[in-house]
Amino acid sequence: MHAATLGVALVLGLAACAPKARPLTGAPTRAALPTFAVDPRPHVLEFTWEYKDETFEAAGEGAVRVQGPDRARLDFFLRNGMAGGYAILIGDTLSTPGGDLVKRLLPPAPLLWASLGRLALPAAPDTAARMDGDTLRADLGALRGKDASGADGRAWRIAVVGNGLHRVERIENGKVMEWVERRQEANGRWRVHYVHERGKRRLTIALTDTRYVEGFDAAIWRRS
Repeated sequence: MHAATLGVALVLGLAACAPKARPLTGAPTRAALPTFAVDPRPHVLEFTWEYKDETFEAAGEGAVRVQGPDRARLDFFLRNGMAGGYAILIGDTLSTPGGDLVKRLLPPAPLLWASLGRLALPAAPDTAARMDGDTLRADLGALRGKDASGADGRAWRIAVVGNGLHRVERIENGKVMEWVERRQEANGRWRVHYVHERGKRRLTIALTDTRYVEGFDAAIWRRS
């Protein structure tokens, strides 16, 4: 097979692994999209995590040190006290100097911020939004009069339930490539799911504790 043809076939095959984005449901609305930010007080989120893909599984504990409005450091530790790794998220830049494990685990910056409850998507020319009961769903991208299910190129879909950011999806050419979903359990703690559909990667994070602190040493934000 010609190299160019093989390349096209490979791309189409990978895209086929991702589910189609469904059309937005509900009544059209022009309500302004809510803003979501992290708590401005310095705090530490402790969690347990589980990761799985087609060739690798891992689990352990971790912590996120969050400094509003747009700084977070994530530390992961493998089960049984083994070494893990870390990542630094500042604005829209995600650095993973802590090794390949963390690079393998984490979503891109917009979805990682969504997992922490902050909405920080790239600027988009078009927005389509609908209300379905207590759920606001909105698509952002170059929609050209459509929603993300029929748009060309990259788009984002968000779901807001009540007053909380519930889900964010990255959509490419009408296919859902990856997503983050946040759910508050009966005990009040958050559980976050990240799924990369095409890569068949899954990460689950369960919050176990939240601690507020006076501040953080500036050294934790250094990328090397």
